[in-house]
Amino acid sequence: MVRHIVMFKFLETAEGRTRKENAKIAADMLINLQGKIPTLVSSGVRLDDTADETGNYDLVLIADYNDWQGLNEYIVHPLHKAVGEFMKGVRESRACVDYEY
Repeated sequence: MVRHIVMFKFLETAEGRTRKENAKIAADMLINLQGKIPTLVSSGVRLDDTADETGNYDLVLIADYNDWQGLNEYIVHPLHKAVGEFMKGVRESRACVDYEY
């Protein structure tokens, strides 16, 4: 199995919305991928619960795939690419860790 962990920090305002609003939209988009991309075995999306001043990332995605090929197919899938396009305009930073377990 391969685990894909991605964290996003959002801009304070972008596309006419607040950081929290864009984080919620992104979370909904990521949750919506489950069951629609065949190689995505399971996923969880969580939003940070702390106050804005902590410096924490705003959203984390934890997703599992059967193998590296499955992760690579997910990355280029059109539905995932659409989420990436949204993220480009609203995120400040991204951090990722992928590992086999």
